Amino acid sequence: MKFDIKNLDQAYIIAEMSGNHAGSLERAKEIIHAAKESGADCIKIQTYTPDTMTIDCDNEYFQIEDGTWEGENLYHLYEKAYTPWEWQAELKKEAERVGIDFFSTPFDRTSVDFLEDLGIEFYKIASFEIGDIPLLKYVASKGKPIIMSTGMSALAEIDEAVSAIRSMGNNRIALLRCASAYPAITDEMNLATMRNMGEVFGVPVGLSDHSMGSVGAVTAVALGAKIIEKHFCLSRKIQNPDCTFSMEPAEFQQMVKDIRQAEKAIGRVAYGVTQQEKSNVVFKRSIFAVKDIKKGETINAENVRVIRPGYGMAPKYYEDILGQCALRDIKRGEPMRMDMIGRL
Repeated sequence: MKFDIKNLDQAYIIAEMSGNHAGSLERAKEIIHAAKESGADCIKIQTYTPDTMTIDCDNEYFQIEDGTWEGENLYHLYEKAYTPWEWQAELKKEAERVGIDFFSTPFDRTSVDFLEDLGIEFYKIASFEIGDIPLLKYVASKGKPIIMSTGMSALAEIDEAVSAIRSMGNNRIALLRCASAYPAITDEMNLATMRNMGEVFGVPVGLSDHSMGSVGAVTAVALGAKIIEKHFCLSRKIQNPDCTFSMEPAEFQQMVKDIRQAEKAIGRVAYGVTQQEKSNVVFKRSIFAVKDIKKGETINAENVRVIRPGYGMAPKYYEDILGQCALRDIKRGEPMRMDMIGRL
């Protein structure tokens, strides 16, 4: 389905490729095909180079001390993970060929300009860039929809970022709840925050999910998420900076099925008998004759009762008919109807 930020009838599901291509253009194309086959609406990449992200420096500030990338140098990590810019036009064409949306996360003005030339129709802002107000304004100035992750951000920081985008006349914004840990744990998702963001800012919301499994994504949809983003790989055995917290195709496909089933379960506001319940209406209670009743005999608690099945008068009429007379003979086990009784 094509992305329409203002009219998302069902959850828009994004497969984030990130570094899972592991340096292979052909693998990147395979990921696009696998994402489509797994039910993703969109494939997302990231547009940066090591030099647009940081500097090549070995002092302590550029060493990662803990977490998934413990011991890595920041510059060299981005060397391993980035998607070469010369691939990206070809990847976009491949996505169009297989019928899946394609967009990217820019990290500086040069990447925005590059993506504009590529014809990208909407943008993602990463959690770590939410405080880069000049970048947000530049992206917003292009007038295209913006999906923004909010991991680690206080409400005031999110407000500042949203205000910056809106100051450029762009109100096509969606906000994603995100735990910026890799992998994240379900216990710290706080999905109630996602729903609150939608109320506070009046925008569609969703989840950028770095946890393992799909419980967070399915729960988010049940709470109103309109966008779900998950890292996607062909196999976690293919070593790269993102493999440990990415979903394999079969897992992603099951998540999509679970999300779509959850959406059906949520349904719409509808009281009364559903299609599948029609045949069971007869198991409601109604008023039946439980003894033979002769014409002229008084209707009383001994000869009529409220029982199953539901072919007779509704139970609410039970007290009304007590004391009235049978207008004809009524057999035991016959459902009571209003035209059987009255005053003689």
